[in-house]
Amino acid sequence: MTSPTHWLPGKRSEQIAMAKDWLQVLGTATPPWGIPPEEISQLRTLTEAAEELLAVAMSSDRTEVITSECRMAFMVLTEKMRSIKNHYFISPPLTDTDWISLKLKPKDTVHTPVPPPTSQAEADISRPGPHLLTLHLRPLSNSPPDPHRSDYGFRIYWGVMPSGGASTEAALSIKRELIKAPVSGEELPHSRFTRRKKELFDFAQEDSGKMVYFCVRYENAKGEPGPWGPIFSAFIP
Repeated sequence: MTSPTHWLPGKRSEQIAMAKDWLQVLGTATPPWGIPPEEISQLRTLTEAAEELLAVAMSSDRTEVITSECRMAFMVLTEKMRSIKNHYFISPPLTDTDWISLKLKPKDTVHTPVPPPTSQAEADISRPGPHLLTLHLRPLSNSPPDPHRSDYGFRIYWGVMPSGGASTEAALSIKRELIKAPVSGEELPHSRFTRRKKELFDFAQEDSGKMVYFCVRYENAKGEPGPWGPIFSAFIP
């Protein structure tokens, strides 16, 4: 998960440097992007206070009180910088040069396509209750690494087979039960897509005791699938 302050330098000295760059860019007779002069004045005051406290906190004169005051000063400075960024830097049409002058990363307007998956997926099964099965989805243990894996979801295929196999009538009904055990995911009649790594299946009460077969494969946002994972099965509790 991306941090809400990923735009902010990690070191306090670098944050001070960024704030000073902002003040230099904004410190004109007519501040750009419609930023009110009082916002710039507050930013300057908070930057100076944080810089002074940081100097004391880094010296041999620091105390627990100074350390606490320094931490609070940077919290307030961060909030002011975030407010200015969100209110005045996001909405106006800033150029890449503007972003660079503010030490901010220019917006990436080039869409990077996510290719079809190349790795395989499988799942472990748990039984949380009567006619309930939970699939704990994960990459196949010996599947090659895929740098785009976090961008994919899972397509889960499944089919229910009664003891001895379904009749032709049951196989053609809306439930499309299985006549025989499948040997590949293509033979499974039902599917659902999920981005969760844990997916609950709530079967009909009359399905308890029947065998259900599953197969999972990764899928990108365009619906392009990866290779089939292994077939696995479980009795419905």
